Amino acid sequence: MTDGAIARKRGRPPRTESADTRDRILNAAREEFSERGYEKTSVRGIAKAAGVDSALVHHYFGTKEQVFEAAVEVAFSPAVKVRDAVLEGPLDDVGERMTRVIFGLWENPVTRKPLLAIVRSAVNNEAAATVFRRLVSAQLLRRIAGELDVPDAELRAELAAAQLVGVAMMRYVIRIEPLASADVEQIIARVAPVVQGHLTGP
Repeated sequence: MTDGAIARKRGRPPRTESADTRDRILNAAREEFSERGYEKTSVRGIAKAAGVDSALVHHYFGTKEQVFEAAVEVAFSPAVKVRDAVLEGPLDDVGERMTRVIFGLWENPVTRKPLLAIVRSAVNNEAAATVFRRLVSAQLLRRIAGELDVPDAELRAELAAAQLVGVAMMRYVIRIEPLASADVEQIIARVAPVVQGHLTGP
């Protein structure tokens, strides 16, 4: 057996491996986590969906938790833009901006699938929840809290996020009617003042 064959057998990509293999694995991982959640997703299943050997998934990412974190980080990148959009403008209407951009992500089919993967996995698995909490706290809530000139800023930011996540869960994950089919502008009009109250109210 040649050295190259041994290397491939151990899961290392051959030199001819295309540059998009890693992205293909991540895309497959997001699909699997979205459809199945963290518990029911396996490295073997991700590899099959990506059309690669499972050893190659381990080579690029390591454990299932590490694959999940990598997939979440890529999918979570729009949240950084959301954070910046939320912070642009006066605090008097930060609640509406935050509500509008969050529901904009959920309404967009491109960003909805990774969000579903994250939420479904975090609800059912502590390892996934830990990754989710770390990313949300570091990239979104702390930054928003830093703009609030109040002593309990972090709690306020977390309550605002909880309000939005709760409504999103009911609408997009559990799909309870009439919330699931209600016009998004109607939802924003009702939820935004509550979010504003959490952030800047008494």
